[in-house]
Amino acid sequence: MNTLLIITVLVVASALLFDFINGFHDTANAIATSVSTRALPPRVAVLMAASMNFLGAITFVGVAKAIASDIVDPFSLSTPEAPLIGSVVILSALISAIIWNLATWYFGIPSSSSHTLIGSLAGAAIVASGFGVLNYSGFTKILIALLASPIIAICAGFIMMTIMKLLFKNTNLYKTNKGFRIMQIFTAAIQSFTHGTNDAQKAMGIITMALIAANWQSSDDVQMWVRFACALAMGLGTSIGGYKIIKTVGGKIMKIRPVNGAAADLASASIIFGATLIHLPVSTTHVISSSIMGVGAAQNVRGVNWGIARKMVTTWIITIPISAVMSAIIYLILNLIF
Repeated sequence: MNTLLIITVLVVASALLFDFINGFHDTANAIATSVSTRALPPRVAVLMAASMNFLGAITFVGVAKAIASDIVDPFSLSTPEAPLIGSVVILSALISAIIWNLATWYFGIPSSSSHTLIGSLAGAAIVASGFGVLNYSGFTKILIALLASPIIAICAGFIMMTIMKLLFKNTNLYKTNKGFRIMQIFTAAIQSFTHGTNDAQKAMGIITMALIAANWQSSDDVQMWVRFACALAMGLGTSIGGYKIIKTVGGKIMKIRPVNGAAADLASASIIFGATLIHLPVSTTHVISSSIMGVGAAQNVRGVNWGIARKMVTTWIITIPISAVMSAIIYLILNLIF
């Protein structure tokens, strides 16, 4: 078995592991509000999220194509003189992203898998081939989407909750919450589906990128086996769940009632699905958490735990640079081995 094949197999395995970890790392975000309001028992919520994540993941491929070609040009990573560079870059990025995801999951911090993957790709690629290897147009577009989506989510959550308050201001609170608790079953399902349409595609894009770098594929089309494998990995990871992050996203940001949860789910699902339709990867973690903040601000600004929010924002800010440095170091180590 030649070295290029070995590295490519490692990349595929690492990408599926990344997707699996992404499943249990980010499951919490999709179902946090429905579990916090007791609309669904945790185990039922996780199994529903697993099924909907799988369906969402296998349905769309636009974000996968963006990951495969918009951050780094996969066709210029490797050269005839150095055919392994591209594959080693991608493997380094995946190892870095997996380490960061596991660390933030262990400490219960809702970090972004999207930020760590994109930062890791950029860091390893720059060390390997210089700044010229970045696709600045696509990279800038993705960065803007990552930065703008939480702000849009806060506004959307605020607006959605304001509308809910106006519509149900004269309704009995108990009856309203009971009705919204039922509604949350459906909004949580929609949330999980949209999560799959965006998050699972990132691993699909990485595998496609690796196949191009190894000269085993000449376009950014996502093969069916890649779609199915990534969807399955995401679904299996989701079935395990991330209960530590459920506590942070669903309970520590603000006290969530069913009407708040439904408003946050609808706001964030709309943004994530909209991003999927225009082929932009966004952080589902950022979008969902920010929607909850917006809902909380509309309900009662003082009711939002802004200390937890600041901690989350700090983690979001440092993720890209730390991931870039980690992947650069890992690349230098792997380059000595391969």
